[in-house]
Parts: sequence; structure tokens; C-alpha cells
Amino acid sequence: MPDFPRAILFDLDDTIVSAYARPELAWLAVTSELADQLGPLTPEEATKAVADYAMEFWSDADRHRENRQDLGAARRKIVAGALARLSAEGRQPFAADIAVRLADRFTDYRNEQMSLFEGAHETLDTLKSHGVLLALVTNGAAADQRAKVARFDLARRFDHIQIEGEHGFGKPEERAYRHALEALKVAPHETWMVGDNLEWEVAAPQRLGIFSIWHDHIGDGLPHDTTVRPDRIICRLSELLDD
Repeated sequence: MPDFPRAILFDLDDTIVSAYARPELAWLAVTSELADQLGPLTPEEATKAVADYAMEFWSDADRHRENRQDLGAARRKIVAGALARLSAEGRQPFAADIAVRLADRFTDYRNEQMSLFEGAHETLDTLKSHGVLLALVTNGAAADQRAKVARFDLARRFDHIQIEGEHGFGKPEERAYRHALEALKVAPHETWMVGDNLEWEVAAPQRLGIFSIWHDHIGDGLPHDTTVRPDRIICRLSELLDD
């Protein structure tokens, strides 16, 4: 077994639980289901319009922070904005409630498809058996994230669970990491951070001296335009147990 740190901080979504990756595929599935309600708009056209609008919507840091506590409402805004843009470009008007139906079906679809990454439980249990302190540090609404913790039997596997909606702060705020370190009574140099977001789980904790591991669960490698350099890259959680 490799030399483990005293503690590891884990992200939740798309790190331990496969949750939000490849949104365009999820939107295509949903728009295909509701294709008869989109008039002449094809599922592919609807998917592109929503995906493009969503990228713009979430790219604004302030808007991201303001809306991630209620993803269902945010998705309604995104679909409504995308359809309004299409209408402004000359596409025929859409039914008044189609945006809500599309957005809510997307939320349900995501919940249905959510799953634990292969080897997640085994990896966490092995780390704990070697005395590693574990913290779950996740953004999002309290009720939504607690539901995932319960659904995937995670509570007993962590020494500290820190949810943005319960604490009033989240990544990439410095105090989010410092609070977790204080809860585990460890120093940054004794700690690893594991997550899929290059800014929140790599760059930000690195600035505090935390060894940061990027979970490249899709396997595409680092984006060509990023300046972030993880201390380590893994494609499967079980790689944390490798020499």
C-alpha cells in the first residue's frame, strides 16, 4: 500500500457519485422524450440551444453561486432563456409551459441516472481501515446533498460532512477548506483533496498547501486551455490505493 496522508477531503458530485457529467447527452435524452411537444424544433436543435445557454449561464461566477442552491429553478431559467432566444431568432413560439416540463424532466432524469462510481465504497473503506481521516466537502443545497449522502450510504464512511447549504459557505472559498481541516484537526501539508473541478478541488486547495488530485472520470485529460496543474490525476477512485 502507498503512504497515505493523515486526511483526505473528497468532493461529492462527479467524484464519488456520477451526477452531472455530459449534460448534452442528458438533454438529448429528455428533448427526445418530449419531441412531440417541441413543434418543428428537433431534439438536436433543442439540445444545442439549451446546452449553449447553460454554458453561458453557469460561466458567470456570481450567477453560479446564486443559483446552485436550487438547481431545479436554475434549469427552468436556462430552458426558458434558450427557448426565448430561439423565438427571438424567428422560431415559432413555444407552449407556455414547455420550459418547465423540459427542465423538470431533466432534473428527474438526472436523479434516475445518478450512480456511485465503481469502487467508491471499497476505496473509502480501505482508506479508513488505514486510519486516514475522511471529509466530504460539497457545494449545493442541504436537502439535495443530504439525500445523496443517504442514498449512497456515505455518512458512516466520513469523519466530517460539510455541505455548503448547511454552513453558508462553499468551494472555492478559502474558509471551506480551512473549516474542513479544523474539523479533522489536520494541517494542509498532511492533507489531500480529491475532486473533478479544476478550480474548486485543485487550484484553490493548492493555494493553501493541500496536495490536490484531479478526478478525470471522463478520461479526456486536461483541457488544452487550462493553466491548472494537479499534483496527481486519477481516472478511477481505486487509483488512490495504488503505489
